[in-house]
Amino acid sequence: MIRRLYDWTLSLAAGPRAPVALGAVSFIESSVFPIPPDILLIPMVIARREKAWWYAFLCTLTSVLGGILGYMIGMFLFEQVAVPVLTFYGKMNWLAEFKTIFNQYGWWFVFIAGLTPFPYKVITIASGVAGLSLPVFIFASIVSRGIRFFAVAGLLYLFGPPIKTFIEKRLGLMFTIFVVLLVGGFILLRYI
Repeated sequence: MIRRLYDWTLSLAAGPRAPVALGAVSFIESSVFPIPPDILLIPMVIARREKAWWYAFLCTLTSVLGGILGYMIGMFLFEQVAVPVLTFYGKMNWLAEFKTIFNQYGWWFVFIAGLTPFPYKVITIASGVAGLSLPVFIFASIVSRGIRFFAVAGLLYLFGPPIKTFIEKRLGLMFTIFVVLLVGGFILLRYI
């Protein structure tokens, strides 16, 4: 089922309404959809490099708006929508532990999830459940999602198709290493 969904999503990149599809996939990926918008963003930027920044902006904007929907799902539709989504991603049992840690490090969780391969929709829903300040949530989402999508578009703009494999296979790992180093640096500064 996931493979068919992936293939269908990828086919949207070739159509005349690709920007609409990119915005829609980016929006729903932030709250429930399992396929990241990168699978549309990458071929669209390769096909039209001059629109790389527009596509990155569109992805960022719609992802943040979709994240707000995920936040609202967590806040207002926990039983009806949040529980099935979190169960699907295997994160339901994790939620109780998350709430405890989240009150102290909420901004960081949103920022990290926005950059790394961790399912962002889980964080958006959990942010609403935990009652993270909505402005803090939106700010962290804009920063992290912007970095992620503008980095993808920028790499494709600068290096074209040859960088595609690196982005698809290793960019998530690179962002994860970046976040670990960033957090590690702050921890070192705190204790030195």
